[in-house]
Amino acid sequence: MIEQVEISLPKFSRGFHLITNEIISALPRLPRQGMLNVFIKHSSAGLSINENADYTVREDFETILNKLVPENDPDYKHTLEGDDDMPAHVKASLMGSSVTIPICNGSLNLGIWQGIYLCEFRNYGGSRSLVLTIYY
Repeated sequence: MIEQVEISLPKFSRGFHLITNEIISALPRLPRQGMLNVFIKHSSAGLSINENADYTVREDFETILNKLVPENDPDYKHTLEGDDDMPAHVKASLMGSSVTIPICNGSLNLGIWQGIYLCEFRNYGGSRSLVLTIYY
């Protein structure tokens, strides 16, 4: 059996944001066992699972990705949508557009220090849509 919910996140500033609670609160009652896939419907933002306690991890992610994929590279051809757009597409591909989490005993089976990140790579990205798919 498959169940699906689509949600819209509020606008987030550029950076890495914990959205675990937003996802959990949007889910229907979870099965005893299964899988949850979270998919972002955008090409300039991504998803990741990582550290949920120390905010400096999220700041370091931003620093590292900005070094790997800098803005204003003169070799970029796709530049009409702003200096942050082409780097955002590359960063989104590097981070990925979905995460899958096991469901055990009716709860998401994340590690104690794990949370789901929205990786916002645009300066003004706007609201982001997620598709939450539960597989029983």
